[in-house]
Amino acid sequence: MGFKSTLLKPYAKYISQKIAKEALNAAAIQDQTLLKNIRFAEETIFGTDHRFKNIKSHQDYKKQVPIREYPALKKYIDRFLRGEKNVLWPGLPKYVVGTAGTTGGIKHIPLSAESMPYHLKTGTNAGLSYAYQNGLMDMFDGKLIFLTGSPLLSKIGDIPTGRLSGIVNHEIPAWLRPSQLPSFETNSITDWIHKVDAIVKETHNRDMRMISGIPPWIVMYLEKLLDYTGKKRVIDIFPNLRLLIHGGVSYKPYQDVINNLIGAPISFMETYPSTEGFIAFQNGPPEEGLLLNANGGVFFEFVPAEEIFDEQPTRLHLRDVELDKNYAVIINNNAGLWGSIIGDTVKFCSLDPYRLFFTGRIAQYLSAFGEHIISSDVEEAISRVLFKSADKVKEFTVAPHIDKDNSYHHWLIEFQNDPIDLSHFEQQLDQEMQNQNFHYKDLVQGKIISPLKVTVLRKDGFRQYLHSKGKLGGQNKVPRIANDDTISNALLNYKK
Repeated sequence: MGFKSTLLKPYAKYISQKIAKEALNAAAIQDQTLLKNIRFAEETIFGTDHRFKNIKSHQDYKKQVPIREYPALKKYIDRFLRGEKNVLWPGLPKYVVGTAGTTGGIKHIPLSAESMPYHLKTGTNAGLSYAYQNGLMDMFDGKLIFLTGSPLLSKIGDIPTGRLSGIVNHEIPAWLRPSQLPSFETNSITDWIHKVDAIVKETHNRDMRMISGIPPWIVMYLEKLLDYTGKKRVIDIFPNLRLLIHGGVSYKPYQDVINNLIGAPISFMETYPSTEGFIAFQNGPPEEGLLLNANGGVFFEFVPAEEIFDEQPTRLHLRDVELDKNYAVIINNNAGLWGSIIGDTVKFCSLDPYRLFFTGRIAQYLSAFGEHIISSDVEEAISRVLFKSADKVKEFTVAPHIDKDNSYHHWLIEFQNDPIDLSHFEQQLDQEMQNQNFHYKDLVQGKIISPLKVTVLRKDGFRQYLHSKGKLGGQNKVPRIANDDTISNALLNYKK
């Protein structure tokens, strides 16, 4: 190991042990987090409106603060955007994040001086713990690349605003900054295609040890890297590459493609950050699910997904969740989001410690015929097909095709290499979908709908679609599933 990794190793060991200890006390830490946040904000306008001074427990909190979507919080958000202090949280936000708007318009999410450090600390500590437990400490002796949004910020009144990944660039700890790539200037390029080209030129001859980003943009970077250098494997360009950190979307559909591009075994670490708070992360040797970030300034509630839009939904404390049930995540954080429905759904795969996996978005589902399909259904089905075949898929989305004579699920797929027998691929995929979702099985076997159909998109079809919408790069991505054919019809312009 080099000088930096040798210095960091004792600290990484301490962090790893601290995370493990906190994981065993997660429910109690959550109680402390709620009351700490409540006490801090009880003199705010929101705290006064909801009688925070009377809240002593989660039961009290549920009576005083309803869960709500962004529009219901907007009247408070608009007030601090106009410069009013002490609205949702004491003072003004340190930053305001303009979200990527995957399922809707731009939302303005506050980051406070209290919440911002948790975004950095959680990500950094998760990386240190994972590196320590997996013998990867020497990655800190080389360069680390972060594929993020632009760090250029604008202002709403006196509050700096931008994308979360760009804002984080301004908060990188001093000890990590010398290892960080790309440079601020390159990272500030707004056009994603030109930006990736510039990143490739800046990084192709550096001692890269770690790559971080969302999977589709990691794929794009690796492909352009190979094109630029003329190499066939990324490992020949970065022989000391140790770790790939990914998050934002499920990794399974990209796994084979990325493994192929890298060309040699390396380690992979999954994280689950969101604008509203760092939710979970992989903290050690590969295990099912991600460790819930119980000590991250966020008090979590979990609502059975099927109840999320009920007038009086069940709101569960962490200690009351059950295994293998689909829950909508509710955020109550130390930036002033209270009872906030962020749109994500999760399932717990362990309760000791609390480990979960992302299952999709409330707004992203497919139930045009009553099948109740979520993202994890389609991702697991296609992963199982790919595991049994030599086919490689770069990107896909699923939508209903509704016709009085022939309705079916329409899959639009961009393959790395097109399957030799598309009909056989469709049959296998349909069978796996039936295995994943019994509602779908009943519909197909009852001849209510036909077996699924696949349309093959041309190379870079999804990227070209996003580029046409001005959404190429950053955290933007095509939804895995939709309940109508708006996106799928647009994607037909890029079919092979």
